[in-house]
Amino acid sequence: MLTKEEKASIVKEYGQFEGDTGSTEVQIALLTADINKLNEHFKVHKKDYHSNRGLLKKIGHRRDLLKYLKNTDINRYGELITKLGLRR
Repeated sequence: MLTKEEKASIVKEYGQFEGDTGSTEVQIALLTADINKLNEHFKVHKKDYHSNRGLLKKIGHRRDLLKYLKNTDINRYGELITKLGLRR
């Protein structure tokens, strides 16, 4: 789980204005940070199957948000993909 400081820095970096927590870019960036933290967790706790389900739900949600962003604004989509280092 992300700390308040980590979330605030992500919102500040990817938000379009101060306190922008609902834009698609911010949501995708927050989900990506959560997914990366969970991947580190699974390197230590390989048999944590309950958290694995949460990880899969986060990945699916991020995939849906990326698809939405790609369909609405391809330029913002491309910038976000390169900024986050995703393989799309």
